[in-house]
Amino acid sequence: MYRLLFHPKVEKQLSKIPRPYAERIAEAIRNLKNDPRPPQIVHLDQEMYRLRVGDYRVIYAVFDDDQTIYIGKIARRTKTTYRDVNLILKRARQALKRD
Repeated sequence: MYRLLFHPKVEKQLSKIPRPYAERIAEAIRNLKNDPRPPQIVHLDQEMYRLRVGDYRVIYAVFDDDQTIYIGKIARRTKTTYRDVNLILKRARQALKRD
């Protein structure tokens, strides 16, 4: 089973989402602990993946050696949703080193 790490802003992002969607997103994130690469995900770059939950996207990184999943961003799909994927990956690696 993988453990979950969250970017500090993810909780705030999740709190701004309407409750029914937020609950579905939280459940989808919990399910990643057992299967970090479910069939519906999209591989973005290196360790980065995208999970679609309704109108929202969960951007996350999977580190198999450490059995860790880093949730970097939850957002609606827009032109800028994937703009900072490399920055999220950099932050994920830093968080993994600190932990």
